Amino acid sequence: MRRLLFYLLAVCSLTSAAQNTEKEVTLDEVTVKGAHTIQKVDGQWIYPTKQQIENSTNGYSLLAKLTLPHIRVDEAVNSITALTNLGTVQVRINDIIATREDLQTLDMQGIDHIEFIDNPGVRYGEGVAYIINIEVKKPASGYVVGTQLTNTLTTVNGNESLFGKFNYGRSEFALSYDLNYHKFKGVEYDERAIYELESGDIASSHRYSLNKQSKNLSHNAQLTYSLSDSNYVFQAKLSGSSDMQPQRREAAMALDGVAYDDFSSSSSSSPSLDLYFHQDFHRHQSLTANVVGTYIKTTGNTENNEGANCRYHTDGKTYSLWSEAIYENRLKPFTISAGAQYGQRYSHNVYQGDVDATNDMHTSSLYLFSQLKGRLGKLSFMGGLGASRRYYRQGNATQDYWFFRPKFTVSYPLTSRLKVKYDFEISQHTSQIALVSNVSIKQNAMETILGNPDIHPNRVISHQLKLSYSTPRFTSELQGYYRLNPHCNMEKYIRQDGHFYQTQTNADNECNFFYVESYNQWDIIPEKLTATVYGGIYRFFNFGEDYTHTYTSFNGGCSLQAYLGRWTLGAYADNGWNFMEGEHRGHQAPAWYITCNYRMSDAFSISLYAQYPFSQHPLTNKTEVVSRYVQKEISQHHRDYGNMLTLKLSYRLDHGRKYRDIQRTMNHSDKETGILSK
Repeated sequence: MRRLLFYLLAVCSLTSAAQNTEKEVTLDEVTVKGAHTIQKVDGQWIYPTKQQIENSTNGYSLLAKLTLPHIRVDEAVNSITALTNLGTVQVRINDIIATREDLQTLDMQGIDHIEFIDNPGVRYGEGVAYIINIEVKKPASGYVVGTQLTNTLTTVNGNESLFGKFNYGRSEFALSYDLNYHKFKGVEYDERAIYELESGDIASSHRYSLNKQSKNLSHNAQLTYSLSDSNYVFQAKLSGSSDMQPQRREAAMALDGVAYDDFSSSSSSSPSLDLYFHQDFHRHQSLTANVVGTYIKTTGNTENNEGANCRYHTDGKTYSLWSEAIYENRLKPFTISAGAQYGQRYSHNVYQGDVDATNDMHTSSLYLFSQLKGRLGKLSFMGGLGASRRYYRQGNATQDYWFFRPKFTVSYPLTSRLKVKYDFEISQHTSQIALVSNVSIKQNAMETILGNPDIHPNRVISHQLKLSYSTPRFTSELQGYYRLNPHCNMEKYIRQDGHFYQTQTNADNECNFFYVESYNQWDIIPEKLTATVYGGIYRFFNFGEDYTHTYTSFNGGCSLQAYLGRWTLGAYADNGWNFMEGEHRGHQAPAWYITCNYRMSDAFSISLYAQYPFSQHPLTNKTEVVSRYVQKEISQHHRDYGNMLTLKLSYRLDHGRKYRDIQRTMNHSDKETGILSK
């Protein structure tokens, strides 16, 4: 009996101990923290922290906190700028090009990760240097509505937006409206020029503004419907925009003390329809198709009475159709993708007045590509080939040509934290449509811009070598880049009868440059304080038909982000982008600003942006012309940009939001009108 009692007591004791032990190891929530950045063969994946997402009011706000290399994000005016001339920066949501309205209405709680691709493959077409792809989960139910009211306290400048997204079953309806306006006064323009005439005499001029201002008013609206299931997505987007620039660059100018008028105004409207379809099948294969139709109507008036009066009116219409189809097969250990892009554009631009011309341009493009991406042991690789056909017709001028675009990238980890990557590419550069028109536009009493229908695209050869080192708290990259542009489109000044014509030619031109740059990001206090510093030396070589120009510059910047509970503080500064191309030495304006955000609740936040503090008239643009016949220095300052204070109020209300898949949105509407302007 005693043994039985002892046995029962022992069992109870062991059971109680087991229960106590179980209570000690049971957790309400388990959080596994890893590296926020994962290096990929074509870039990196970034997983934003909880603090970054909660304290970001929209997509621009989040991207600004990430401080991506070579990218400047101004969340006060909702702009993203590539600080190089390697190509454009393209922002996508779930791999489909996103509009400004898409980023402003981005569902922050659904964000999974961000892919920053600084080495895009042939899949992304031509002329793209950086891809920012935001992967967002698919909302399965509920709704979200909100507004963002952004107004500058020190001048007339604002952006007001309203949006709503509603989910019902497999369908989602989204609507957004955006109003932008500004009226900047105190625009200071200064131009000093020296001209060498055929006789050898020197003519000089000093042009400067007396009362210059900039005005703009634009409306943008989007209506989107999407139907999705676990393996397919269909979306239709109808968007429209209206842009008015009344008396744009209105100015009372002076030339060597003699006043004259120089102003222009313009307006444009552009509806666009975008249809998108994505289908997954056989678990690892997919097919994507996208068709976009765009119409652009543009009108403008320009007047310049320096020396002799020149007044003309422009009327332009552009019709374009763009389509894309992509097949992808995700095998192991590699992925195969192939596809085609086709575009057709017709522009009809009429110039009336002192410039009397009708310009009809027909262009079409076909781009085919195939790409292989995968791993062989520790070696990551990406290789592809693109082939493009461009057709162009304007009057009696016709061009029809093919270009091939081979590209490959290899990446290898030297250690667990150190990785080396090499990239090689041959691509092409195509001039803007306006530059290949047969229209000439007077700039002033001494200069005229002259279009050249005979210029053709040129090859671009690039090499890139990158060494990256990363730990959970520190990331560092050392990068070398070299680009060659043989027989490229470069400017040329022609003098005739005391007048100077600026045009473009291919001839035997060559425009090369290289740079060495370092990028470093350090989480000083994890998830509390982050610092970023980057900078590099750039060297440019320009060999024209009858000139040689070289230039060396330093380009760099730094930022600091602090997360203090509901408060987020940030500071950013860079020296712009200093470069030389042809006979122009360009100085993109430096930028510096301070940001402060306070999240009052999950629905409401308030932000304050101080741009160009401690500066009364910050520089916004500077250009130098170093031609044999024309030497010129142009600078522009904005009084209203100095000590600019901007307030943003953000409100979002959501209910019943649940997520499942990846949401896809799209936009590929045309923006190029082909109008040559001063």
